[in-house]
Amino acid sequence: MKHIDLDSLRGLLLKCEKPSRYTGGEYGAPASEGENFNFCACYPDLYEVGMSNIGIKIVADSFLRRGMGVDFCFAPARDFGQGLRELNVPLYSLALKAPLSEFDMLGFSLSYELCYTNMLYMLDLAGIPAEREARRGGKYPLIVAGGPCTVNPEPLADFVDIFFIGDGESVDADVAEIYMQCGGATEEFYRKISELDGVYVPALTTPHYNADGSVERFEGISHVKKATVSDLDGAIYPENFAVPNCESVHDRAVVEVMRGCYRGCRFCQAGFIYRPVRKRSVETLTRQACGLIKNTGYGEVSLNSLSTGDYGKLPELIKSLKSELPPEVTLALPSLRVDSFEGDFAQDARKTSLTFAPEAGTQRLRDVINKDITEEEILKAAKSAFDAGYSAVKLYFMLGLPTETDEDLKGISEICEKIRLLYSSQKRAKSLRISVSAATFVPKPFTPFQWERQADEQEVKHKQDFILKHLPRGVHFSWSAYYPSLLEAVLARGDRRLGKVILSAYKNGCTFDGWDNLFCEDGWRKAFDDCGICAEQYVRERGEEEILPWDFVDIEVSKKFLLSERKRAYDGKVTGSCLSGCKGCGMQKMCPAARGEI
Repeated sequence: MKHIDLDSLRGLLLKCEKPSRYTGGEYGAPASEGENFNFCACYPDLYEVGMSNIGIKIVADSFLRRGMGVDFCFAPARDFGQGLRELNVPLYSLALKAPLSEFDMLGFSLSYELCYTNMLYMLDLAGIPAEREARRGGKYPLIVAGGPCTVNPEPLADFVDIFFIGDGESVDADVAEIYMQCGGATEEFYRKISELDGVYVPALTTPHYNADGSVERFEGISHVKKATVSDLDGAIYPENFAVPNCESVHDRAVVEVMRGCYRGCRFCQAGFIYRPVRKRSVETLTRQACGLIKNTGYGEVSLNSLSTGDYGKLPELIKSLKSELPPEVTLALPSLRVDSFEGDFAQDARKTSLTFAPEAGTQRLRDVINKDITEEEILKAAKSAFDAGYSAVKLYFMLGLPTETDEDLKGISEICEKIRLLYSSQKRAKSLRISVSAATFVPKPFTPFQWERQADEQEVKHKQDFILKHLPRGVHFSWSAYYPSLLEAVLARGDRRLGKVILSAYKNGCTFDGWDNLFCEDGWRKAFDDCGICAEQYVRERGEEEILPWDFVDIEVSKKFLLSERKRAYDGKVTGSCLSGCKGCGMQKMCPAARGEI
């Protein structure tokens, strides 16, 4: 492999913001070149965001355990990216300082739809053609992508050679093994890997469209089942993390308590695509946490999952960690639901602001979205927090949910007032701070709301103004801009024709679209106009019999179940949690909860 001499970048590093993002040398980082295969885990966002992502570390570890070379690369900030262009230096990996074009495989982790242009940005800086057809016959790395966004891979199908759908712990490295066996990206290679669960080769599938723009059919491979790891105790998990050179978004050790969620909130894509719930044992989690603290020197361990409070042995786990970890190490419990928040857990969290997500202002609307919590539980959780010493509460809601009315919006202000009265019912040392954040609802694939329309800009503006008018004095209110939410919905529910829009937007200067201060709305609007594509056609209500752009992907939750959940939503019926009994989503054969293993 060729390597970049950092001395040649000295001038650029001295003048750019946070040069430590680009120098490498992180404590605990792998820095060995593989003899037969080299993989670079690429995260299309800034260093401090990507270094907090556990998914890329798990995937990288699967390659390391097979003796392959592994490195990391993150999207450089615009100042450094421009400096690389001016110096004619290609984007390089952190530890090995190797140009990305020198690797056998570049693996992009797609956590959020608004990072799509950053993938093109990184390829461009690396001197690698973005479009798959332009790379055909050339000596380029395999461009692969994984992460939650790949459950609808079609918007990026023009750019990616291979998509990994589902749990990618081992399938990525399995593909690397087959690549070496076949002597490269041959027809035999693509044929073999397309037989694996969780592998989608877009070149082997051709979508056809009706005159109205809907999908008529898929030609070629029309069924791809997600990859599922059944045993988390036996699954790959890194024994060591690279410690960032500068403070990262989540600057602490992380253990994954469990994967999946019992709750089935109808708006939540993660709750469906990560089914079934699988848990690590207390013994495994304690061993992993102790090892990470020893190997990294962090002073905090985060117990991560979609809903950590649903881990049945959480008190036992906390007790085990406290007895085995050094006394100065604290625990972070970032994913506690309102109805699982107890004073004992609060004592183990940092006394800053506490975040709850009621999502909707009234019980009626919470029933619609299957957010199976009551106002009584919200207030009980708030009281537990206040008694534990908290004096600041953040409340998250969504605007534009199906069937939402002004009465539901008014309920948001009523919850805030009841929390305020609850806090002031006792003499407390500090004054209460309440913050309300309202995001625009984005209908996502593989949820019961995947067929819903998204509220338009005028409707959302009315809802924001209504809340602002009715909130109690002193409550801080923030909301998301409309167009980024519209774009997120378009890219989440889009088809392959959006590839030219994404490329056009990148050429218009759109990068770091997930950052409010860098989002370029004009660049995206021009891209849609230039490509003759109407963004609004992707956020319309879809017919229940319509073929959806992602229908060839099988997450093993049946469409019949999703449709039944949609009907129950409009009937205002709560399905509840898997903890109260199996709901028959389609995963009964592999789901521990369906077998009574809660």
